[in-house]
Amino acid sequence: MIPPDYFIHHVYFWLKEPDSHAAHQQLYKGLQALSKVPEIKSFHIGVPASTNRNVIERGYHFSWLAIFENITEEEIYQTHPIHLHFIETCSHLWEKVVVFDSVQPNNYY
Repeated sequence: MIPPDYFIHHVYFWLKEPDSHAAHQQLYKGLQALSKVPEIKSFHIGVPASTNRNVIERGYHFSWLAIFENITEEEIYQTHPIHLHFIETCSHLWEKVVVFDSVQPNNYY
């Protein structure tokens, strides 16, 4: 279980060229490099699963899940040189990015 005070950062990417194998490879490699930010406690790089129910969003091309010990660690990540390099070298690949940040309710209310 994830400790209750941890901060969850989940990002979904839609590629400009979804049929481009090179674009997929470049974003995947960029996300792998991004995982080296020391403040990240755990991470997951994903693609849509084969599940198919009307409540499942499958239109994205990659997801990036990063888990931080707290919001302060996530804020460090946002300005970390590795993260800034990722944006600089990979942002041309995506047409849309959606971010879901979350904390457990008992830390919020």
